[in-house]
Amino acid sequence: MDPTVIGLISIAALFALILIGFHIGIALMLTSFAGVYFITGRLTVGANLLKTTAYSAIADYVFAIIPLFIFMGLLTTAAGATRELFTSAEQLLRRVRGGVGVATVVANAVFAAITGVSVASAAVFSKLAVPEMERLNYDRRFSLGIVASSALLGMLIPPSILMIVYAVLTEQSVGKLFAAGLVPGLLVAGALSAAIWGMVTLWPRLGGVGIERQEVPARDRYLAIVKPWPIYLLIALVLGGIYGGFFTPTEAGAVGAFGALCLLIARGKFSTRGMIDLLLETGKASASIFFLLIAASMYSRMLTLSRLPAELTEWIIHLQVHPAVVFLALIVLLLILGMILDSVSILLLTVPIIAPVASALGYDLIWLGIVVIITVELGLLTPPFGMVVFAMKAALPDSVKLEDIYAGSAPFLIVLLLMLAVIIMFPQLTLFVPNLLFG
Repeated sequence: MDPTVIGLISIAALFALILIGFHIGIALMLTSFAGVYFITGRLTVGANLLKTTAYSAIADYVFAIIPLFIFMGLLTTAAGATRELFTSAEQLLRRVRGGVGVATVVANAVFAAITGVSVASAAVFSKLAVPEMERLNYDRRFSLGIVASSALLGMLIPPSILMIVYAVLTEQSVGKLFAAGLVPGLLVAGALSAAIWGMVTLWPRLGGVGIERQEVPARDRYLAIVKPWPIYLLIALVLGGIYGGFFTPTEAGAVGAFGALCLLIARGKFSTRGMIDLLLETGKASASIFFLLIAASMYSRMLTLSRLPAELTEWIIHLQVHPAVVFLALIVLLLILGMILDSVSILLLTVPIIAPVASALGYDLIWLGIVVIITVELGLLTPPFGMVVFAMKAALPDSVKLEDIYAGSAPFLIVLLLMLAVIIMFPQLTLFVPNLLFG
């Protein structure tokens, strides 16, 4: 059988296995092993592929950044800095319409710069922001939608786990991807804040009782600005170190984790039991990502052996279709996959195929990375398996229904789709900062 046909069959088999309930990593390994066997006719080749990939796929130095950034985020949360950040943002924005909602977006944007995981942001701010908005009589669905949509900033504002995975899959610079996410991340945060203000202005009942618009003394505003200084310092160390050329991204992760550990100790919240729990949680989160990376590397090598990406690229180039049509089809595919799979899995499944095609069509892979990340992140808010929605449901009381979170997210999903369109139409919004910093 032609290797390209085997590659196509393996993709169909992969999705079939996922739909019947196989773990994505197991499904990737099974289809990769079977694909290599049918292409080469030898079981030993598939066995050797598994053996070599298990080491080589994650032996790269850059992968150390994943557990380091996860650990930094967990340490910062354990130190109480996240609650402090939200409280300060709330005090500063109290006079703004929908102030607590806007504060949630701002706090999420800053928190994103030390975590890089949307699901973590959703879980944390479900416990911080939702009770506060309910205390002020915000509409429940409105408050849930604010938290869910702003949690997506966790993967867009650097450092981001998705950016690291994409960079490795496409052999792009992690630093450039981090820089590329800055402007889009801030634009999305600004758009969400404007949407909250606009909705509360048009429909005041959404924004609660109005107590939040009371005057805050100048001294309290000053304290609200300076109180989260440890978070500012961590962000300056991590991102400033990368963009200033002082650290590699991996070294910046180590510096950030050490800084977060110092913060935990300085605040008297360090304990041996607590540290063991944080290390175990970091290990579990990192191991699940590494397992997927190993499986995806096998899958990518099998596809290369089948020549499917090369054949697909050549076929699309010779189609009498405008590249924009191909790109639109890609966006639709990613949105559909986002409804049923988690973000990392989508990248691992699709990037080995779409990156060569996009590059051949003349699209910049750094810009493409940001577009792909925003698109797959939108899937975290959509039924039936929105990961952010389920993370929030787990963190909130039983009285909160899944349909409440989905319904509350719908208006903000429209805002996010509009921002995706803006970023697609104006690539320089994404590429300006990396071109400025890296040339």
